[in-house]
Amino acid sequence: MSQSAAAPRLVSADETPLQARKRFRLLRPLLMLGGILVVAVGSFFYWLYGGRYVSIDNAYVRAAKVAVAADVSGTVLEVNVREGQIVQKGDVMFRINPRKFEIALEGERARLAEVELSLRAMKVDYQRMLRDIEARQAQVQANEATFERFANLVRGGSVTRADYDDARFRLAASRAEVQSLTELAKVQLARLGGDPDVDVTTMPQYLLAKSQVEEAQRLLDDTAFTAPFNGVATQVESIQPGMYLAAATPAFGLVSHERVWIEASPKETDITYVKLGDPATVTVDTYPGRVWKGVVESISPASGAEFSVLPAQNASGNWVKVVQRIPLRVRVERKPEDPELRAGMSVVVSIDTGHVRHVTDLLPR
Repeated sequence: MSQSAAAPRLVSADETPLQARKRFRLLRPLLMLGGILVVAVGSFFYWLYGGRYVSIDNAYVRAAKVAVAADVSGTVLEVNVREGQIVQKGDVMFRINPRKFEIALEGERARLAEVELSLRAMKVDYQRMLRDIEARQAQVQANEATFERFANLVRGGSVTRADYDDARFRLAASRAEVQSLTELAKVQLARLGGDPDVDVTTMPQYLLAKSQVEEAQRLLDDTAFTAPFNGVATQVESIQPGMYLAAATPAFGLVSHERVWIEASPKETDITYVKLGDPATVTVDTYPGRVWKGVVESISPASGAEFSVLPAQNASGNWVKVVQRIPLRVRVERKPEDPELRAGMSVVVSIDTGHVRHVTDLLPR
């Protein structure tokens, strides 16, 4: 078969070349307009259904973490964990030599016992004062009788003036003594809170001494530092038995492997329709091909710049507008078979806002 016979025919047998050129000249504008129309319609539908998803590549894995530090100072007695060890909440991580705190606790307990004995003695002493007042009252009554008798006899000359004056002075002295003992009893009663039968364990002195015992017990308990939550110990080699550790000095780190979330910082123009509870998908650079599901858990009420040590001041005339970042948090749904998500890993978050644009959005407002 010849090449001319195999080639397709672009014109019909009864169509001349001039007629074919005219036909192509008429189709060319239609094809161009049709292509433009297809692109325009496609762009319109892309705009209409676009904007629903917000993709954020400025996102990282975050986890609850703490710099482990003791509340007391002392010499490290033992370290009970190793680097990378998984610990449970309440596990003892390290201990500080407790001897001086045990001695302090014994001293506070002795002081508490001393305060209790003193308060009980005050109650007994108050009762003794009342008995002394009763005895002095009897003496006052006797002195009053003597004075009245001498007052009657001194008129008739049966007793001397000196004996009369002596009886008068003894009566005045006994009355003053009763008055003084009464005032002392009032003072003692005030020290007992106005209740002679008060329970000494409810009195301020006892409660103060008891609080000091509890504080000494707390310091002793804090010599054994326990894990505040489940996590992985890290930088453990920074402390060793025998070294002195000051209070509030970070010893090593503890990173939670359970309380893990994604922290993203999208542009302020990207979160127009993002709201709490929106579903999200998370991909981690370390694990290509794996996808985690998540939910928008919180959106910061302020931009990241608002929390900086030196926020930007735009009062000068050289002001340049910068698009701000609004931090948000995504809770990740994790499964037992999922690989480990480590704090600081880079991730990409895609949030489904559920928003669909409308034609009315194109109209001027």
